[in-house]
Amino acid sequence: MEVLLGHMGGPFFAKKDAGAWTLPKGEYEDGEPAWEAARREFREELGLAPPDGEAVPLGEVTQTNGKIVTAWAVRADLDPESIDPGTFTMEWPPRSGRTQEFPELDRVAWFGLDRARAVIITAQAAFLDRLAEHSG
Repeated sequence: MEVLLGHMGGPFFAKKDAGAWTLPKGEYEDGEPAWEAARREFREELGLAPPDGEAVPLGEVTQTNGKIVTAWAVRADLDPESIDPGTFTMEWPPRSGRTQEFPELDRVAWFGLDRARAVIITAQAAFLDRLAEHSG
């Protein structure tokens, strides 16, 4: 079994591996159901249509920054080379007054569960454990 993870874009994560990979995710809109938000954010972050198929709910985790992430797993066969990531703008370098645009995810890859645990944001590792339990 493999999971698709994205490496967070921008200067803070450019030289990091462990703890710099994440599930494609984003913010909910007011009144937006979590599943619909997940599908919208998948498209925005990867530039690809979200896969169809049975969604396996993996629950929620709270990251150290306080962000609550809700996740699902869907069986798919996506080519990481086909992503067209969304971007964000931030002031960089800090206090320079200059803004730069960065990809939300600078690369995407498939990982076996053990390798994924080594690189994913710590709180999100619970999703991998839940997926393994569901598949076991």
